[in-house]
Amino acid sequence: MSRDVDAEEGTGSEERRSHDRSRIIVDVFFDGADATGIASTKDISVGGLYMNTQKELPEGGLLTLRLPFPEGDVVVNAEVVYSNPGRGVGVSFHGLSDNDRAIIQRSLADE
Repeated sequence: MSRDVDAEEGTGSEERRSHDRSRIIVDVFFDGADATGIASTKDISVGGLYMNTQKELPEGGLLTLRLPFPEGDVVVNAEVVYSNPGRGVGVSFHGLSDNDRAIIQRSLADE
């Protein structure tokens, strides 16, 4: 599996990331104050993810995410830190449990 730090065009986000992201695709079920839906990841790390969605989710928006993994679902709160309206958003996880962190790490290692 190739691990790389993926910067969205022109955002300089590669400088802000503290975790390498892996390009694996996982369904993301999200629920926020203004939108609910299903998206897919473009990349993911234990610190956050980028998900492809046409929903407009503003930067600073808070979401609850559910990520189904073979070991079980990871449910985590997240904040939108980058928004590309009509294309997708980057989110950072808040309060990821040690168990959920381990599930994500093992899934990334398996890819």
